[in-house]
Amino acid sequence: MVNLTIDGFACSVPEGTTIMKAAAGLGIDIPHLCYLEGINEISACKVCVVELKGKVKLITACNNKVEEGMVIFTNSPKVRAVRRTNVELILSQHDCHCATCVRSQNCSLQKLSNDLGIVEVPFKKEVMDLPWNQDFPLIRDFAKCIKCMRCVQVCENIQQMKVWDVQNTGSRTTVDVSLNRTIEESGCTLCGQCITHCPTGALRERNDTPKVFDVLADPEKITVVQVAPAVRTAWGEEMGLSKEEATEGRMAAALKRIGFDYVFDTNFAADLTIMEEGSELLKRLSEPEKYRWPMFTSCCPAWVTFIRENWPEYRANLSTAKSPQQMFGAAVKSYFAKKKGIPAENICCISVMPCVAKKGEAALPSMKNKDGLPDVDIVLTTRELVRMIKAEHINPRVLKEVPFDDLMGESTGAGVIFGVTGGVMEAALRTAWAVVEGKNPDADAFRPVRGSDGRREADFVLGGKTLKTCTVSGLGNARKLMEDLRDGNVSYDFVEVMSCPGGCVGGGGQPIHDGMELAGTRGDTLYELDRERPLRFSHENREVQAMYREYFGSPLSHTSHELLHVEQ
Repeated sequence: MVNLTIDGFACSVPEGTTIMKAAAGLGIDIPHLCYLEGINEISACKVCVVELKGKVKLITACNNKVEEGMVIFTNSPKVRAVRRTNVELILSQHDCHCATCVRSQNCSLQKLSNDLGIVEVPFKKEVMDLPWNQDFPLIRDFAKCIKCMRCVQVCENIQQMKVWDVQNTGSRTTVDVSLNRTIEESGCTLCGQCITHCPTGALRERNDTPKVFDVLADPEKITVVQVAPAVRTAWGEEMGLSKEEATEGRMAAALKRIGFDYVFDTNFAADLTIMEEGSELLKRLSEPEKYRWPMFTSCCPAWVTFIRENWPEYRANLSTAKSPQQMFGAAVKSYFAKKKGIPAENICCISVMPCVAKKGEAALPSMKNKDGLPDVDIVLTTRELVRMIKAEHINPRVLKEVPFDDLMGESTGAGVIFGVTGGVMEAALRTAWAVVEGKNPDADAFRPVRGSDGRREADFVLGGKTLKTCTVSGLGNARKLMEDLRDGNVSYDFVEVMSCPGGCVGGGGQPIHDGMELAGTRGDTLYELDRERPLRFSHENREVQAMYREYFGSPLSHTSHELLHVEQ
């Protein structure tokens, strides 16, 4: 243990602790912009400077470790003056158009500037701006970049994609796509983790809310919206709603108030996905010599892109089942359209997802029906949904809860847990076991696949045979998995991969809380909703059963293959 004094408070902390963390233990917040514990501790912004008694030069708190007898001042006049100057220098290369920035009121730079009382910048403004493809699902605004390096470190060290890197030198230094590539050439999977870890508005998703408002105003269009399971865990965060206030019913009511004609739950399509993907797994297990092993889940579009771009020889391992988002859209423009007597071309299918990669998935040529209509027309992130609710001046607290619409609105607990790491695996095993054994297992029998570990293995007995499973979250862990499979170090039957740490609950389209990782808390909410559902097995979803009776016939039928599957 090391003894030191910070702002007059004596403390004792383990050797190797940074000054930043030691101060936090005393409830002293040292301002910072670039710091991310364990990810980015490179002192790029120089905002976390503190004064060490006996030293003339200030030192940075994020990457300097405590030493015995240190006397630290985190907010002395000298510290405040230097910190203010450093922030003013950053602002001199920042466009400062806060009124038109999606991160306004949720920007670390804006807050720090306000806290320091900066009302004008005394230095010459030199803001860099470079062209960017505004149609790409991920948007980079060079004029807002503060060169904190967070996106570089998250992409390289957590996701191991190395999309971003530093370009140029001196005052021309900026962050851009690595190796002089365009973003389209970079192999970016659109996981969006760079967006959620950016402290300013330099990275964001493409704003598709104007398209939705235009469609809502078109009397010729029938708007059908689906909401993914992870969205319900986070939509209330930016609106100051408690978990008890931000219910599914109020979320559905808010969407109705915005003006959507039909409001459905993607959990319904998650149950549908299990019927198809679970049946596919059982078929592969019955004819093992015909298929590549292990079978990979295909619900996460960033993971599918990762395989296509980096491990194309494993594409045949991917399930042919479309993701729940795409299955829902395909069902809306076929089954739903027929049941309601609406021409499919008059339907606009909109998704609300915790994910940026879903925008890219919906635009794939393979995600269109035989008439050339896309399964899903527009994809919004959770953040965009919140912005629409605010734009419409809706106060969710006063809304009366309403259920999702009938026909494609019922869901089970198995569908709910799709949004958390291990959820797809667990849901599929619940139904696969029931099919093989002829009765439902304990709904919690497959809990070993749960957990926030980057990679988790579990074996189960299915039909008298051992089924070896693996669940992975985060693309860095996925890369290690693929290397182990290639080298023959491991062998599995069924593998689930979610690109975002923690699963969709930690997705790149979720609300941003700088320095906080809420995937675990959001995941707990989904497991709670699973326990509360009267039905916890996908095959018990009555509306899914009706859809098979009236339209698809059975899982893996010709119609199912035509609409719900795609060659990966």
